[in-house]
Amino acid sequence: MVDNNRMQQLAAEPLVVVGAPSSAIRGTWRELRDVFHQREMLGMLIRRDLKARYKDSALGFVWTLVRPLTQLLIYYFVMGQILMAAKGIDNFAIYVFTGLTAYTLFSEIVAGSTGSIVGNSGLIKKVYVPREVFPLASVGAALVNYAIQFAILIVATAVLGKFPWHGGLVYLIPSLLVILVYGSAIGLVLSALNVYLRDVQFVIDVGLMVLLWGSPIVYSYSMVVDRLNVGWLLAIYTNNPLTLSVLGLQNAIWLHKPGIVDYPDHLMLRLLIAFVIGVFCLIGAQRVFSRLQGNFAQEL
Repeated sequence: MVDNNRMQQLAAEPLVVVGAPSSAIRGTWRELRDVFHQREMLGMLIRRDLKARYKDSALGFVWTLVRPLTQLLIYYFVMGQILMAAKGIDNFAIYVFTGLTAYTLFSEIVAGSTGSIVGNSGLIKKVYVPREVFPLASVGAALVNYAIQFAILIVATAVLGKFPWHGGLVYLIPSLLVILVYGSAIGLVLSALNVYLRDVQFVIDVGLMVLLWGSPIVYSYSMVVDRLNVGWLLAIYTNNPLTLSVLGLQNAIWLHKPGIVDYPDHLMLRLLIAFVIGVFCLIGAQRVFSRLQGNFAQEL
C-alpha cells in the first residue's frame, strides 16, 4: 500500500528538464559561467599545452619563433628579392612578419582547437568539466605564442627605426579581436565535428594553406585591387575576416611611404561590423558544440 502511494506521488510530480537551457542566450550564459568556475582548470590546461609542446626541448619557447622566422626568410628572399614582390612594398620584412604573426595566431587557434577534444579523450572519459575549456585552452596557448612573436616584431621595428608610434595603432585591438572571435567560433565547431569525423583535421590543413595565400601577407592589397576586376569577388576577398585583420594589423604596425599601399574604405567600420557578426557566430558555434558534446565520451 505504501509503495502504491509512493508511486502515485512520483507520477504526480511534474517533469523537470535538466541540463543546459535550450535558449541560445540562456544556454550560452550558463555554460560560460561553468567555464568561469573552472578557470583554474583552464589555466592549468593552457600551461600543460605550452609545456607539452616544448617538452624535453633545450630551446623551449625559442621554437615558437622558428617557423614564422623561417617563413619570413623564405618569403623575403624568394618572393621579395627573386620574384621582386618587395619592389612595390616598403619595409617588406616588417610587412611580411606582421601578416605572418596574424595568420599564425589564427591557424594555431583553429588547428589546436580542432584536435583538442580528441587529444584530451582520456581526461574527458574520466572526469566531467565543461568541454569548452579544451578548445579555449588552445586559444590561450596560441595567444601566449602570439605575444612572444609580437614582442619580437616590435623589437624589430625599433631596431630598424620604424617603431609604430602613430595613430594607426587604434587598429591593433579590433584586428586581434576579430581573429579571436572567428578563430574560436571555427575551432569550437570543428573540435566537436572532429570527434565524429576524424577527416576534419586534414581538411583544416588544406583550408589554412588556402587562407595563407588568400590573405595579403606576401603581396599587397593594392595588387589585388589592380588585378581583381570583378566587384563582388573583390568584396568577398576584402571582407574576409582574416584579410581585414591582416590589413588592420599592417595599418597598426607597418610604417610605409604614403601612397604605396591602399587600404579598403572604412577599414575600422569593416572591422567593427566583422567583430559584431563574429560574436553572433561564436554564440552559434557554442550552441552547436553544446548539442554535439553529449556523445563525446561514447565516441571517444
